[in-house]
Amino acid sequence: MQLSELKNSGRTPSLPLTVTLADAAGSADLQLLSLLRVLPGQRYVGAGVWRGRPVLAKLLVGGKAARHFQRELDGVRLLAAQGLTTPLLLADGLQDGEGGWLLFDFLQGAESLGDAWQQVESLPVLADAQSAVLAEALGAMGQMHRKGLWQEDLHLDNLLRHDGQLYWIDGAGIRAETAGQPLSRQKVLENLGVFFAQLPKSLEPFTEELLVYYLLSNSEHALPLEALQKQIDKVRSWRLRDFLIKVGRECTLFSVRRGAFGLQAIRREEEAAMVPVLEQADALLDRGHLYKTGGAASVGKVDSAGRTLVIKRYNIKGFAHWLKRFWRPSRAWHSWREGNRLAFLGIATPKPLAVLEKRFLWLRSRAYLVTEFLPGPDIIERFAPYVESGDAPEPELQALDQLFARLIAERISHGDFKGHNLFWQEDRWALIDLDSMCQHTSAGSFAPAYARDRARFMRNWPESSALYQLIDQRLPKQLFSESA
Repeated sequence: MQLSELKNSGRTPSLPLTVTLADAAGSADLQLLSLLRVLPGQRYVGAGVWRGRPVLAKLLVGGKAARHFQRELDGVRLLAAQGLTTPLLLADGLQDGEGGWLLFDFLQGAESLGDAWQQVESLPVLADAQSAVLAEALGAMGQMHRKGLWQEDLHLDNLLRHDGQLYWIDGAGIRAETAGQPLSRQKVLENLGVFFAQLPKSLEPFTEELLVYYLLSNSEHALPLEALQKQIDKVRSWRLRDFLIKVGRECTLFSVRRGAFGLQAIRREEEAAMVPVLEQADALLDRGHLYKTGGAASVGKVDSAGRTLVIKRYNIKGFAHWLKRFWRPSRAWHSWREGNRLAFLGIATPKPLAVLEKRFLWLRSRAYLVTEFLPGPDIIERFAPYVESGDAPEPELQALDQLFARLIAERISHGDFKGHNLFWQEDRWALIDLDSMCQHTSAGSFAPAYARDRARFMRNWPESSALYQLIDQRLPKQLFSESA
């Protein structure tokens, strides 16, 4: 295969494949054995063999190939020139009409810090193993900033552990202010903001403690916490906006198809499993265990290929109802978007797997949402033994405190906070039924919505009960004035 042919191979070209590359030593075939990252028609990154040697290959095709190639090459050279550890570039080339390619030494057995973090993320906040991963990353960042460079696309997967060393990868994201001279304070704050914004919100109180690991390798500037927090908040807001655009767009994370007769969105890793579920959603609901049927929605627990799922079908009750619904996004789509919002923010909810809007010439009709199934009890069942005594377990109460604190911090109102919409799952309370959920842009609009949520939540128990009194004392009451 010629390099230029790769741009027509889509997201999943058949492997292994052989690509002919030419350098100063003549033409040689690259045998591509696996793919690690694909941007269809533009970038293919994978492991292969070239001239008998294992390599990491970056193949750049399409109209932007020359620009992407040059950015990658410039970044790799900046890292090497400043003595920062990065995989050895073995060969590179750019051919008009074909594309560009860069072949790196393959680090056999290397582990990204992203993978290392996934192994420790569920541990108690700032456990030793978590601190160790973050200390490595912050130390490497400090060394890079001391040399006048920063990684624009900064995340833990761009740092590899191999034989006791950390390697920077992805040269396309490497930028220089003045190479060889320490980065300015503003650039340091901006880049650290990108890093800390990607960490779980639960680590935010420990930013100052974590910052010490950075300062051990680069103490060039005093870094005021207030200024850093502003950068973190700014990046967090941008990342959330960007992610919510992606939930409705064909990309690495989601498979999305839009047309006059339907809208379908599926998490990329679930595509093979979810396509048949959406195709037979009605039949699965008919055979499943229905929690709710008729009216505006039907909800059921179903089995698909040995896996338990929940399907929620949003019905059209009649012509008058259709007139109200056909012109605006379906409640299924709203729940899909809000479920992904909660997941992104680290607030527990059943994982949204797929959504389907049926359409006729763009006019919406029935819609379906597929999520994971939560086997745990809802809060009504969980707290039933403690209504009169008020002796609810402290871990469950603390988890409730933490949930409300997160919702308040993110200005999120649920809209239907009855107890059957709150499930106990893996030491956390998880929210379901997100049809009316809203993240507010101002304190003034959030305050009354929170008051309604709180009032609805408290109606789950008799006002005279000990449990009601206990929870009422713990949950924040008035947050803001109406005019705030």
